[in-house]
Amino acid sequence: MDVNQVLEGTLSPDATIRTNAELQLTSAAETDFSAYLTVLATELANEHAQPHIRSAAALALKNSFSAREYTRLRQVQERWLNQVDPNVKAQVKATALKTLSAGNNQVGGQTAQFIASIAAIELPRQMWPELMQTLVSNVGEGSDHQKQASLTTIGYICDTDDQDLRDSLAQHSNAILTAVVQGARKEEANEEVRSAAITALSDSLEFVRTNFENEGERNYIMQVICEATQATDPRIQQGAYGCLNRIMSLYYDKMRFYMEKALFGLTIQGMKHDEEDVAKLAVEFWCTVCEEEISIEDDNQQAQAEGSTELREYFNFARVATQEVVPVLLELLAKQDEDAADDEYNVSRAAYQCLQLWAQTVGSAVVPPVLAFVEKNLRSEDWHFRDAAVSAFGAIMEGPELSMLDPLVKQALPVLIGMMDDQVIQVKDSAAYALGRICEVTAESIDASTHLQPLIASLFGGLSSHPKMASSCCWALMNLADRFAGEPGCDSNALSPHFQASVTHILQVTERHDADNQLRTAAYEVLNAFVTNAANDSVGIVAGLSDVVLERLEKTIQLQAQVVSVEDKLTLEEMQTSLTSVVMAIVQRLETEIRPQADRIMGVLLQLLSSLGAKSSVPDTVFAAIGALANALEDDFIKYMDAFTPFLYNALGNQEEPALCSMAIGLVSDITRSLGEKVQPWCDAFMNYLLNNLRSQQLGNTFKPAILQCFGDIAQAIGGHFETYLPVVAQVLQQAAGVPMTPDISYEMLDYVVSLREGIMDAWDGAIVAMKSSGKTQLLAPWVTAIFELLHTVYTDSSRSQALLRSSLGVVGDLADAFPHGEFAELYRADWLTAMAREVRANREFQPRTQDTARWAREQIKRQIGGNAGQMA
Repeated sequence: MDVNQVLEGTLSPDATIRTNAELQLTSAAETDFSAYLTVLATELANEHAQPHIRSAAALALKNSFSAREYTRLRQVQERWLNQVDPNVKAQVKATALKTLSAGNNQVGGQTAQFIASIAAIELPRQMWPELMQTLVSNVGEGSDHQKQASLTTIGYICDTDDQDLRDSLAQHSNAILTAVVQGARKEEANEEVRSAAITALSDSLEFVRTNFENEGERNYIMQVICEATQATDPRIQQGAYGCLNRIMSLYYDKMRFYMEKALFGLTIQGMKHDEEDVAKLAVEFWCTVCEEEISIEDDNQQAQAEGSTELREYFNFARVATQEVVPVLLELLAKQDEDAADDEYNVSRAAYQCLQLWAQTVGSAVVPPVLAFVEKNLRSEDWHFRDAAVSAFGAIMEGPELSMLDPLVKQALPVLIGMMDDQVIQVKDSAAYALGRICEVTAESIDASTHLQPLIASLFGGLSSHPKMASSCCWALMNLADRFAGEPGCDSNALSPHFQASVTHILQVTERHDADNQLRTAAYEVLNAFVTNAANDSVGIVAGLSDVVLERLEKTIQLQAQVVSVEDKLTLEEMQTSLTSVVMAIVQRLETEIRPQADRIMGVLLQLLSSLGAKSSVPDTVFAAIGALANALEDDFIKYMDAFTPFLYNALGNQEEPALCSMAIGLVSDITRSLGEKVQPWCDAFMNYLLNNLRSQQLGNTFKPAILQCFGDIAQAIGGHFETYLPVVAQVLQQAAGVPMTPDISYEMLDYVVSLREGIMDAWDGAIVAMKSSGKTQLLAPWVTAIFELLHTVYTDSSRSQALLRSSLGVVGDLADAFPHGEFAELYRADWLTAMAREVRANREFQPRTQDTARWAREQIKRQIGGNAGQMA
């Protein structure tokens, strides 16, 4: 292998050459990993090689220790630990550290990433003790290039999600801090070095907690960062404000002194900076303040509700700064860029986000300065200020007391509705969004008889006038539909007089020739909202709507033959998805009244499934609509099973498309619950697919809870016939119950274990009910002790959801009911079991059905241990 040529190939713009080069590198690594590392390290250290070749060598080395999937990452790390000669390791690491002094910043930067990938393996294992010493020494004594590359390396090492590495970095906090603070000082003449140091300091802040607790060290760190906000280089200023953001998030309780002495003034100065990226980060500092204060208030309220006296310190930074900061935010709102893309995050949008958070943090205190700005600028000749005034009003809808907002909203509504006819599209769009905020948060202030007609008309007018307004108008209309729905199943609601006209208007919008995908999709979402929230007096219109929607869906199937491009295919599939979602909403709203249309609906949906190619996004929505139809028809759905099950089986077995497979698993539950015992002929196939998916490495853990829950649904449906599957399901449940909740568990894994246990409990509950209903409870006896062991684990683990506690107590009660003669009374005498039922029943934050389940379980426990269990038959 000509390493120079291969590395050159990895940078080629030609995909074929690039892929071929990458394959050669992979093959060389697999053949002899030590030799591969040696060759690349030699090329990395070759000062006569071209910089881009050296950079490619560093990148290839880094990629040897990188992988997106956790399992693969562990494999490549193990290869370094166990398959590489110690001398080769030492040589490669020494070469990499030496290369940090390369005169080319790109080479140094890529080498920094490679060193960080090795550090992630070795530092948690107490290896490479000289690494941090060398990096600190480089920053103190090296050339400018070496300082910059070493600081970049420290930043990459600290910027990690690996918990083992994060834990190990704490012991290096002194070395890390020495290096980054030295490089970040105003005395550092090289701006590249100082910028790299500030970035590394931001990445390391979480690991220098011990140093930050020391007042002297903390003062020095804060001094260096505050001085950096005054640097002439905007990159250094950005890095400094980024550091302040992280510090506020991590060390709020230490910030009172610095806020009073410096940060109020520095951040306001930063918000007014001409460089937009600096201004955005200064605004984000106050976003962080607000987020922290909202979080602290929530935590303290919860602690007080639980009777705790340990409350977090709360300094009211936002409230104190309202008169100084809010006017600056309002001025920044007027710095809109009319050419900005919808998803572009600029200083105006940062200010809007901050103002929203400010209102949630300080409540009614935000209203006076905002109201003064709105009144001054709502009629401004400069559209930027008109737009800012409208946006500001919408931003403060959540937070202030309704009694204060109510008269303001009533007064503003006619003005905002009028501004939907503004000459400037940005102002119209902001008016629509502000109306959406009002509909979402303060709908009580909208008078249905006075405001609703002009409000709906203006939003539909906006929807028709410009595609840019589509998302804002549709969002406002959906909020409006949700807020005026009335009680579920009500005979009439505020939408009823406007329902027919609204539906007609939406259908017209979706058929417009100039309607793009975004507009059409948004309009169909509005149609879903109106259908879902239709009162009984609008049900006839909903039923009539089904004919229109099905006809449109049938036409899309005919159009599939005309698709010639990828863009056409995506457009058609988006339309089919939207129409199918409307069909689902109609089915869910009409429920049993959908029967006259059921054959046609199922026929169209089956036709659609037959015509779609592989990797289509449409089947997910089709399956959801079929699930809704099964729920509505109940056991009458059986007539469609023979025609539909081939599609369902294909989806259940399609592990290449996890989303579709997941949808199919949920659909098995829907169909099973609908058909009841009549589903039995298909259960062998269902169980085989579900068990295969449970064992699959390809699908991963996220599917397991739903599959276990599905077992419970099948059991409840077929009753005693579940006896056939009980031994294998019980064994699976016992294995799943063994997944532990370790002290160092990640949040993601914690959620998984909790949901897995919910699935286990649902499965056991289904099996218990099935066996009891068929007089076969003795088949459960071998597993009862294991069930109680899991129940005890649930009780002792501090992390358990309300749903898990409810389903656990459901199992407690159903087991007692299944064995009424006290066969397992000894297990029911455990003190923790009574305590569990009592604690859940007494928790006022839980839903009534959870408390009812706990009450019922408590009664069953009493019967079991009351000495008269044998007479309860």
